[in-house]
Amino acid sequence: MNEHTTLPKRAPSQRRGISQRELITSAAGALLGVVIIGLVWFSVARENPTALPAVGELNRPAPDLTLPMLDGGSLRLADLRGKVVLVNFWGTWCEPCKEETPALQAAYQRLQSEGLVIVGVNLRRQEASDDAVRKFVQQYGVTYPIVLDVNGEAARLFQISPIPVSYFIDPEGTIRYVRIGTLTTDDVAALFAQLR
Repeated sequence: MNEHTTLPKRAPSQRRGISQRELITSAAGALLGVVIIGLVWFSVARENPTALPAVGELNRPAPDLTLPMLDGGSLRLADLRGKVVLVNFWGTWCEPCKEETPALQAAYQRLQSEGLVIVGVNLRRQEASDDAVRKFVQQYGVTYPIVLDVNGEAARLFQISPIPVSYFIDPEGTIRYVRIGTLTTDDVAALFAQLR
């Protein structure tokens, strides 16, 4: 070739949009991906039927706390070592607490003989009296221990904010799970099974 010879220029391709073939291939690939994800999810769910409910995982010692019980005496949290303990913070004015209490009572009745202890910590408000707490306990048939956080010490030590909130303590006295919001009986059973 000499210097004056020029090669013919190619015309730039004039492509407009996606071809029908590319569109069908993309849609088929996306559908196949969704099917694979669904199969994996279904397979994992079948292999792990006792998946944990939505909880925060912690690993800190439970506070050594002694609180007055509703019907006299006191309860020291450290005395419950060796058992799985659910510490539930609630109030008589709290609507979600009213929804949750029957589930907690059912879990307590079902799992108490296996080593579950539920401690209901009543957060005091100025309008809540011991009589209001007793009325609540009677209305919902609560048989697990109820303690009174008269001066807010338990709320401060556990660092609670909204209620209801529940802390699951393992037999060694370590807070392992926290659940903000209501629990079901099945939630309690699943978490108890993980800790015993």
